[in-house]
Amino acid sequence: MSEHVYKLIEVAGSSTIGYDDAIQKAVTKAAASLENLDWFEVKEMRGHIQDGKVAHFQVVVKIGFRLD
Repeated sequence: MSEHVYKLIEVAGSSTIGYDDAIQKAVTKAAASLENLDWFEVKEMRGHIQDGKVAHFQVVVKIGFRLD
């Protein structure tokens, strides 16, 4: 295995569908402007309640991408 150096960023994603969808949106958006994304870690999960029901799901993900 070769050695790699990574840059880390944090991105918040949100969704009305669920946490998985919020993660997918955050990673997809990051991948649109960055290359070599390799991994992510969910740091925070929270949501918004409206009329006694969950209205939005939000996640903060740490994303690591390889530096060339």
